[in-house]
Amino acid sequence: MDSVENLEYNTERPKLIIPEYGRHFQKMVNHCVSIEDKEERNRVAKAIISVMGNLQPHLRDVPDFQHKLWDQLFIMADFRLDVDSPFPIPSKEVLQQRPDPLEYPQNHPKYRFYGNNIKRMIDVAVGWEKGDMRDGLEYAIANHMKKCYLNWNKDSVEDSVIFEHLKELSNGEIDLAPDGENLTESNQFLKNRSQKSNRGNTKKGQRNSRKKRH
Repeated sequence: MDSVENLEYNTERPKLIIPEYGRHFQKMVNHCVSIEDKEERNRVAKAIISVMGNLQPHLRDVPDFQHKLWDQLFIMADFRLDVDSPFPIPSKEVLQQRPDPLEYPQNHPKYRFYGNNIKRMIDVAVGWEKGDMRDGLEYAIANHMKKCYLNWNKDSVEDSVIFEHLKELSNGEIDLAPDGENLTESNQFLKNRSQKSNRGNTKKGQRNSRKKRH
């Protein structure tokens, strides 16, 4: 009965700094920190590093493998370990420093179905000199926008809607409406999409059929 009452639960124990190494390993590190003789401390620290390396043989070919192990040792010691490290000792302040926020791609919530690549293509087209090359790119962009629109929205869309969106996304720099251009018919995009879907279903059926024969 006494043994049951003296059981230790992980919730009552100190939190492990690097759980992957386990609690017994953390106790070894804590013991190393408590050693008063520096020469003995250095000897024990090197022994711990050796064991850490044996626990992760798959990382031996990773560049700076030993450096990573020593960094982990100082982290588990809460930076209280005074030993002669072969590498610069990491700083607790630097480790706890928050990284700079990442810059996310510009999004257009109103027309998310077009994707960010469309905006990049539009920006490229706007930077070109006016002429046949730019006209062809603008028309290709509008066609791709129509295809994206049909993939995510409806079964049909008027070209005037695509031209309006293109004009808005280009800040008025690209306006195909006055040119009288006609984009690819909606039913052609839908037909191509249906053919691709049917081909995919056919291949899937063939694979399933082969599996059944085996």
